[in-house]
Amino acid sequence: MISKDMTIEEILSLFPQKSQKLAHEITKAGLHCIGCGAATWETLESGMLSHGMDLSAVFNLVEKLNVLLKEESNPTTITLTPRAAEKLREFSEDEGKSGWGLRFGEQAAGCSGMEYTLDFSEKGSDEDVVYISQGMEIHVKKTMSSRLVGSEIDYIDGLNNSGFKISNPHVKSSCGCGSSYNY
Repeated sequence: MISKDMTIEEILSLFPQKSQKLAHEITKAGLHCIGCGAATWETLESGMLSHGMDLSAVFNLVEKLNVLLKEESNPTTITLTPRAAEKLREFSEDEGKSGWGLRFGEQAAGCSGMEYTLDFSEKGSDEDVVYISQGMEIHVKKTMSSRLVGSEIDYIDGLNNSGFKISNPHVKSSCGCGSSYNY
């Protein structure tokens, strides 16, 4: 269980398989600016209070983080959230690719080494592992599958940031901008 007295660093290191989702929720709560009072060595409570939030916001964040910890994940597949599947279907219709699958991969890029790639894929090939989630095929090159299996692909729609968000339990670090990662 996560408490208000835990440091951000402690939370992320105690739950590495959920660290990306937890970090996203912490960022959504307002602990994301660079060069200000929030730091990974601060407790959730002190970080949020120093950002002008009250105790009810602290307790709300702690509750959300503990709900995330209880979410079950399947380490043997790649999962689309219902929201991500809905957006993918919408985008595929807009592009005249209804019924196509998702090509999920990664490439060398960014300051941390790797970044995810998403594209439409008409069908899988002999070089792919095909996963199925929310009634959609997800095509992944066999050479990448061991690093991407267990990932969850979600779609976030917010004022400051909209797009697909990927939580991968194999990732060990990511850059401050959140677009690249490393194992």
